[in-house]
Amino acid sequence: MVPDGAEEYYQTIERSSMAEFKDRGSRFIALAFPAASPEDAKKHLHQVKKDHPKAEHHCFAYRLGTDRAVFRTSDDGEPSGSAGRPILGQLDSKGLTNTLVVVVRYFGGTLLGVPGLIHAYKSAAVMALQLAPIVRKPVEVLYELHFDYTLLNEVMQVVRAQQCSIVEQDLQLFCRMIIGVPKHRIPSLMHLVEDLYGVELKPYNGPR
Repeated sequence: MVPDGAEEYYQTIERSSMAEFKDRGSRFIALAFPAASPEDAKKHLHQVKKDHPKAEHHCFAYRLGTDRAVFRTSDDGEPSGSAGRPILGQLDSKGLTNTLVVVVRYFGGTLLGVPGLIHAYKSAAVMALQLAPIVRKPVEVLYELHFDYTLLNEVMQVVRAQQCSIVEQDLQLFCRMIIGVPKHRIPSLMHLVEDLYGVELKPYNGPR
């Protein structure tokens, strides 16, 4: 379920968490991580595999992007659809993005069957996500500012008042700044910048 105002806000987890689910001797250890990119997710997955080298499976799912458009799942040797998809389903049921969940399995000697595996991976993911505080963050749009150094204080007052994040800055005699503007604050930011003579504001079209 995607929360109201999803076009202006997104939900993710504030910090990592871990939980364990057991079924007929098998241990399913679920680890949830904030992840802003596929590269972030790969680093976390690599670390989990390093921490659990003797686990039979390292299954995972992630969803990324403020539009929640990027996702990936892996059953890592389990029957198709029995692990990655159930994990992703729990991310989606909470409306989460920029989140990775890895579930490692230590086999206990008893086959659980596909329904049993689906239940186990889903349950482990649920438990880990219940322990991870959920935060609501504004969707930001990148803008570029150009201004004379003498205007720095006035520009910073506006940037702070509109709760913008500073992505990059080059503070020379003539300054350049890239800021992330909360989507719902773009009109008010533009209005305030118009009152600052000599400040140029334009959408940022450079590399992300």
